[in-house]
Amino acid sequence: MADAAAVATGSTETRRVLIAADKFKGSLTAVQVAERVTAGLRRVAPGVQVEALPVADGGDGTVAAAVAGGFERREVRVTGPLGTEVTAAYALRGDTAVVEMAEASGLQLLPDGVFAPLTSSTYGSGELLLAALEAGARTIVFGVGGSATTDGGAGMLAALGARFLDTGGSPVAPGGGPLRDLATADLSGLDPRLADVDLVLASDVDNPLTGPKGAPAVYGPQKGATPDDVRALDAALAHFAVVLEKAVGPKAATYAQSPGAGAAGGIGYGALVGLGARFCPGIDVMLDVLGFAPALARADLVITGEGSLDEQTLHGKAPAGVAAAARTAGIPVVAVCGRLALSADALGAAGIQRAYPLTSVEPDVERCIAEAGPILEQVAERIAGDFLS
Repeated sequence: MADAAAVATGSTETRRVLIAADKFKGSLTAVQVAERVTAGLRRVAPGVQVEALPVADGGDGTVAAAVAGGFERREVRVTGPLGTEVTAAYALRGDTAVVEMAEASGLQLLPDGVFAPLTSSTYGSGELLLAALEAGARTIVFGVGGSATTDGGAGMLAALGARFLDTGGSPVAPGGGPLRDLATADLSGLDPRLADVDLVLASDVDNPLTGPKGAPAVYGPQKGATPDDVRALDAALAHFAVVLEKAVGPKAATYAQSPGAGAAGGIGYGALVGLGARFCPGIDVMLDVLGFAPALARADLVITGEGSLDEQTLHGKAPAGVAAAARTAGIPVVAVCGRLALSADALGAAGIQRAYPLTSVEPDVERCIAEAGPILEQVAERIAGDFLS
């Protein structure tokens, strides 16, 4: 391991760089970020040894990161958030699967300008989990984030065998809004294979199901929910938890207030109460699955990053997780980003020695978004000049 002080002063001994960055949402995938940073570093320091380990925190891009880390990509046709069929992918290596709910129930699957906050469903996410079960998965990392849905995971549970009925004995309609009509819940038909699976709920949020910090209030507006929709969804999910309490006991109420219950429109709640999932910060889970620790042991410098380094970064996002692990190991960290909204003190407290935003090269934000790849290469050249030459 190189001495951190030597790295900071640009010692020529620093030749082993680990790139562990998340995507620049809307511009570059995590894989593309690593490729562009590598190209920029090598133009200034041709002999640098670069290891790329694209990372994700459980949200959209999690399957892509797993595939880049050696998992096999599997595709399956599932029900999208609006009820139409879509192609979704999950990742498999041995008996471990990485399932990303956004692949089946994500905002990116909605047509431009179309939202369905009351009726979008997580049914396809349940079908994706079912596909992983059928492939022989015994450990499932269930990454949740980027959802179009606020149904408490009811659709997911229905796809896996649960039944949610109204007073007339008919299945309630898809989505969070119709849960107001729920009269009885029966989870006895859930796929029995779930009992033998270690299901890890990987998320970067710790919100409860309902209330001021719950899924509808905090994330509903991002999915097109009006203030009236937010109130309706909050009431419907609270009613959902009450009905589930009658079906499965007090744990239903306890889980409604548990960290992660409000993740991805409450799908975290469905996973906790119905599937026996255990909640873990998404980046910690993914770093473990991707083999970050041994890669870190081979590095003298870590480059992390994401599209925007801001206050949210400090609360469980990928760069914060990478930096925390690297700091524990005594490896210096710098970050690349499109936009920087953190002070030097905040970065330092997070374990990031220096940040390099695209705007430091190109002040025009629109150009940074449109030409993120070439500009990121120029940013990487600056990192190489500061740390590798």
